[in-house]
Amino acid sequence: MAPHLAAHGGSATASQARAVEYLLPSAPAGVAETRSLVRAQLTHWDLTHLTDDCLIIVSELVTNVIRHGGSAYTLRLEDRADRLYGEVFDPGDGVPFQRSPGVDALSGRGLQIVGAIADEWGVARAANGKFVWFTVSRTG
Repeated sequence: MAPHLAAHGGSATASQARAVEYLLPSAPAGVAETRSLVRAQLTHWDLTHLTDDCLIIVSELVTNVIRHGGSAYTLRLEDRADRLYGEVFDPGDGVPFQRSPGVDALSGRGLQIVGAIADEWGVARAANGKFVWFTVSRTG
């Protein structure tokens, strides 16, 4: 499935944010495709200094959707005046939470990584699923 893109134009000001939204399939190839879309969008917005952090965050969130959500998901990015806001929506019932895996565990650290990199993050329930959102300061 090709990504669906809805772009909202304009320059980033305190009163107006630039935003894009992608609808992507929940498949292992979706993680790489999502990273490519994020890299291209941040380059377009001249926010390449945020690329590495955002790629890690989005990779962790999308991996969770693919492992636990089992459906298509939406990635939204907004270039706000002082920060980049992102969210991943999926229609799954489960709500992600930070785990405390043992030192030998092979998984379970994704949200710890998100929490260490993002300025803020959280989960918001919706009538038909949930959003996991994050912010990263534009000043790095």
